[in-house]
Amino acid sequence: MYRYRFVKKNDMFIKKLLDESTRSAYIVHTMNYNYGSTSGEVTPFQLEQFQALIAKLYQCCQERMQYQSDRFDLPDAELRCLLLFGEERYLTPKGIAHKMNVVKSRISRIIDGLIKKNLIQRIKDPEDSRVSLLSLTPRGQDKLNHINLFLNDIHAQVLEQVPIEQRKILLMNLDLLKSSMEAVKDLMV
Repeated sequence: MYRYRFVKKNDMFIKKLLDESTRSAYIVHTMNYNYGSTSGEVTPFQLEQFQALIAKLYQCCQERMQYQSDRFDLPDAELRCLLLFGEERYLTPKGIAHKMNVVKSRISRIIDGLIKKNLIQRIKDPEDSRVSLLSLTPRGQDKLNHINLFLNDIHAQVLEQVPIEQRKILLMNLDLLKSSMEAVKDLMV
């Protein structure tokens, strides 16, 4: 006995015959439609799935950033600026502006906020008195250590959700995604 069901896919109705003889043909067609062809082109399904996943990842990151801003009582921009000192002992306002991809006037407000909270300090460059160097205060170093412990814990918890045998694959795929996104970003400049 034949039963028919209509399924809407990209404004196209596909007549689906649900009997044993055509089920496998339908599955193959659906897999080709959903997962791409051998030509390497991106299918509408792949594009839609990629966009949804990126949007969800972005949302998760935004929620985590809001949580950590609240937890450490720092606006997001100040927190991100503070994290830059984990890589460097001294930074300049110009260097921070470049790394954070914001204008120097915005960096001045961020730096002033961190100085008022006694998390960073200004010192004159001994080689060039026109240059102002920024470094962490002991309080800033302590705050940075707490932030890094929190981030390590959160990232470890995420990785623990991934089965051990799939972690290496996940990390390789994330690295591939990062490289692909950087390549496209370079094309936009």
